[in-house]
Amino acid sequence: MDRPALQDAPSAVKKALGLLDAFTPDTPELSIRELARRSGIARSTTHRLVTELLDWGALERTSRGVRLGMKLFELGSLAPTPVTLRDAAVPFAHHLHEVTQLTVNVAIRSGSEIVYLEKITTRTLRVPHSRQGGRGALHATGLGKAILAFGPDEVVDEVLAAPLRALTPKTITEPADFRRELRRVREQRVAYDVEESRLGLFCVAAPIVDARGRALGAISVTGATALDQAERFAAAVSTTALAVGGALRPAIRRS
Repeated sequence: MDRPALQDAPSAVKKALGLLDAFTPDTPELSIRELARRSGIARSTTHRLVTELLDWGALERTSRGVRLGMKLFELGSLAPTPVTLRDAAVPFAHHLHEVTQLTVNVAIRSGSEIVYLEKITTRTLRVPHSRQGGRGALHATGLGKAILAFGPDEVVDEVLAAPLRALTPKTITEPADFRRELRRVREQRVAYDVEESRLGLFCVAAPIVDARGRALGAISVTGATALDQAERFAAAVSTTALAVGGALRPAIRRS
């Protein structure tokens, strides 16, 4: 079989990625017809690309269609910095969960979003808007605020150059208000999200920083209560973030 022309390769890759991007937490399995509809790719092309992605392991067959395959998980596990951060954070995150009995999340920044590296859930409260490998808004989450407050100024400028989308009526959408919020986070070394990303839920987050004080990621707890009650967990979250940062530094020096 002849190889496709070089100029066709980017188009084929883009279409294949578009198919993979059609899967969501709410739709982990899709038929060929649904994949074609969601991606906007012709059904015949979708069928051909799905066959190739199945052969490679990026997709797996199910009784109702296809789902993402283990090959993607294997590749994702090779990403060095997030995995190192997650490995260092998980033991401390479990301890934080035991102490607070709240949902614990660990996240890093990816562009203008956060990516959840780990989520430890509690049976008593459902937190549907976060999941391991999922994404969230930097400006509307405690984790994102903690990362931004201890990150480069140019990243803050980049985030504020675009409209701050309101996820709830309580989301901060004015750039000046958001800059004041980040100054408060720097002073207190803890960030709050009180119904800004999801009504009925709060988040208390603290930055995980390197030896120079730059954010590598953040850790948080999530519950259903008011700010004055949420503040009770600030010390535990901050202490955990410091412990994770301390555990990471030897690995950073070796890398």
